[in-house]
Amino acid sequence: MTTVHFGIDDAVVRVDDGDARILADGEFDVECLATTPESLLVGTVENGLVRRPHDNESGDDREAGDDRFAPVDGIAEARVTSLAVGFDGTCWAGTEPSSVYRSTDDGRTWTELPGLTDLPSAGEWSFPPRPHTHHVRWLEPAPADPDRLYVGIEAGALVLATGVTDPEDVEWHERPPGSRRDNHTLATHPDAPERVYSAAGDGYAESTDGGETWHEAMEGLDHRYCWSVAVDPADPEVRVMSAASGAYRAHRSDSAESYCYRRTDEGPWERISGGLPTGEGVLRAVIDSGGVSEFYALNSEGLFRSVDAGETWDEVDLGDAWLDRFSRSPPRGLVVD
Repeated sequence: MTTVHFGIDDAVVRVDDGDARILADGEFDVECLATTPESLLVGTVENGLVRRPHDNESGDDREAGDDRFAPVDGIAEARVTSLAVGFDGTCWAGTEPSSVYRSTDDGRTWTELPGLTDLPSAGEWSFPPRPHTHHVRWLEPAPADPDRLYVGIEAGALVLATGVTDPEDVEWHERPPGSRRDNHTLATHPDAPERVYSAAGDGYAESTDGGETWHEAMEGLDHRYCWSVAVDPADPEVRVMSAASGAYRAHRSDSAESYCYRRTDEGPWERISGGLPTGEGVLRAVIDSGGVSEFYALNSEGLFRSVDAGETWDEVDLGDAWLDRFSRSPPRGLVVD
């Protein structure tokens, strides 16, 4: 059974095989989402990281008496901007200002990895809408090495972290050759463990050596403010990505115009049109992969699914769980289990 969680504005929605329901509405402003076998983790704008146990098969919460989102221990910052779960079950959280935290107990308690902002380039990091600060926009654990983590700073650097299984041993490696400066989404693939994909405000790039070096891959992209990228679980050569001509077109409802692209093998990128709303009036999509050749995309028009590796798309019926205000807000997170 496929389960999808997404966040827009101040709401979190869960979709189980077409049955959609709102888990939170108005409790907090959503920044990002992640799921573990036991729980749903939500990074918020002002309320830190909150956690909710999944429902069990009977519909009752796994942890008796706890059916709401509850704050976790160990994260000092109020704004949690990125979440990830590694292949070994380790949970990761990034914040604003930029810090990285690690949890080995399903997100209940957290420990900071020290030294990130001691990097020489940190004085140049800045998020344009709030230029006095910066944040960890994306965290991507390496699929074959639990000691390796890819960190996207918005805006300023791609950082490769090694030794992350022990906070005392972590080492930070900033701005490897060819890497993007404004990384929005990073992706990896278990069948190509040295491959890393980056959708960034300054274009698209890939690495084939575990993030040590990067090369641009933008042939066919008419819109180079790249936001979200996902890779077919069955084929590391098939990527789907959302993009716009700039930040205002991507994120602002009064000037929205965004598109989605698909790339196979060496390219070029090709614009997607089959059943997925794009163009004028559409805010940029967040994208995640599901099963073999399966992708989901969430934009201001709704939730859409492809079962042919991103070539054609169908809308997922969300019923009353799709609120009117969602069409005016850029989606904040999408997780497919």
